[in-house]
Amino acid sequence: MHQDMKKILVSEDQIIARSKELGKQISEDYTCAKELPLVVGLLKGSVPFLAELIKHIDLDVCIDFMDVSSYEGTESIGDVKVNMDLSSSVKGIPVLLVEDIIDTGRTLKEVTRLLKNKGASDVKVVSLLDKPDRRTVEIEADYVGFVVPNEFVVGFGLDYDQKYRTLPYVGVLKDEVYQ
Repeated sequence: MHQDMKKILVSEDQIIARSKELGKQISEDYTCAKELPLVVGLLKGSVPFLAELIKHIDLDVCIDFMDVSSYEGTESIGDVKVNMDLSSSVKGIPVLLVEDIIDTGRTLKEVTRLLKNKGASDVKVVSLLDKPDRRTVEIEADYVGFVVPNEFVVGFGLDYDQKYRTLPYVGVLKDEVYQ
């Protein structure tokens, strides 16, 4: 365990096992659909989860990315900025949005709205983590890896000041590191 962690909340083995379950469920749900979804990862945090998840989706899906931000340090600023938009059109196509964590829900709600405004036929969300105690807007994921308590989590894509993303697990950061 990294010296800056208070504890490991979700192990690498748990993440892999849950990604297999989610991939199987997503595959089943989209097998009968008229069109396969465009899998859209939100940079940068979703990348490790997206990479693990797509190994277990038994469909020939296309992948794209968006870079959006709504945080400064540890706090959501409430203003979602699109730093990099999709490279492909979503008009008439279902989208499966991949997120690292649903916290306040503001980013997810805004990105979902943007994708629908661009003409996506449907937007579903898969998130590695869900932190419902922090929700400030009404939004839910269609697929959730793990529900976590209101603690400062990092690892497996989640960061603090761009650090800890490469940890193979999700851990709780020691308070003294970020306060």
